[in-house]
Amino acid sequence: MRTISKEQLAEIIESHGRWNIDSKAGERADLHFADLSNADLDFSQLPLWCGSFDIKVDKRIAVQVLYHFCRLSCKDIDVIEAQKQVRELANQFHRVNECGILKD
Repeated sequence: MRTISKEQLAEIIESHGRWNIDSKAGERADLHFADLSNADLDFSQLPLWCGSFDIKVDKRIAVQVLYHFCRLSCKDIDVIEAQKQVRELANQFHRVNECGILKD
């Protein structure tokens, strides 16, 4: 497990963005088995691709991801039900007062 700071993550994401445009201009991000538990991910983008599976995070980041999941607009009944199931935990988001409490 390798620990990655917010600064290192920003560099990795920036390089990955360049790589997406031109594979010779940057480097594909590999966050497999990355420990992001000490990274402040506010205002950053958590990459959602198969190589980002198994990222180690703390509760603060996990709750933030759940909060964002609950704010997705999806009409699928299974997704709506899943959102209801995690809403209480998602409302522990550290910026819930600023972003709004999730309600039914």
